Amino acid sequence: MSVAARLRAGVASSIRRYLHNTSRCSGAGGASFVHRDTPENNLDTPFDFTPENYKRIEAIIGNYPEGHKAAAVIPVLDLAQRQHGWLPITAMNKVADVLQMPAMRVYEVATFYTMYNRKPVGKYHIQICTTTPCMLRNSDAILEAIEKKLGIHVGETTPDGLFTLAEVECLGACVNAPMVQINDHYYEDLVPKDIENIIDDFKAGKVPNPGPRNGRFSCEPAGGLTCLTDPPRGPGFGVRADL
Repeated sequence: MSVAARLRAGVASSIRRYLHNTSRCSGAGGASFVHRDTPENNLDTPFDFTPENYKRIEAIIGNYPEGHKAAAVIPVLDLAQRQHGWLPITAMNKVADVLQMPAMRVYEVATFYTMYNRKPVGKYHIQICTTTPCMLRNSDAILEAIEKKLGIHVGETTPDGLFTLAEVECLGACVNAPMVQINDHYYEDLVPKDIENIIDDFKAGKVPNPGPRNGRFSCEPAGGLTCLTDPPRGPGFGVRADL
């Protein structure tokens, strides 16, 4: 299949997935998000920062000008999520209280950025990119391999609570497509067997080495360096000192 035909097919497939799965996303949920109390997410859900994290919050706030605590809302929300695993409404309310800002302003941030999980997620949060560069490198095959391996679909969590699968937009590793993010780690240059091995490692309690899986270093050309192959010159932009 030509690249153009594959692109057209991929765009249509992505649109169908988006329409079918956006409302089930375990992240912010987009503009359609509305909070509804659930047994695990309501105003009685226990949450408070640990003493260690209160110290971290003080350090974070110190990065911003005096009187502008609200500017720290993004990193402090991230800290709350790392402590609790996801963001119940009580965690958002605590962030608002600590930063002395209206709770609605915190809700606006937490429901805008998809990096914040408004529902419980598994211990290992698999986020697969299916945007154009990854799609052209056959991210659909990686998604299919994950779903088959775990027996779940996008927006679902395995019964043992270990894995949640989410489909996301560009994660910025286009040159290493296809790729997935699992918790804080990127796994790149994937083929279906790679993601199966990665999942097996996580099941065994091991954290696989992040980065490319095809042997190359970082985002160097797959066939090796084509430029910058000589030792760097000294200072002076290569101008001879005797001229």
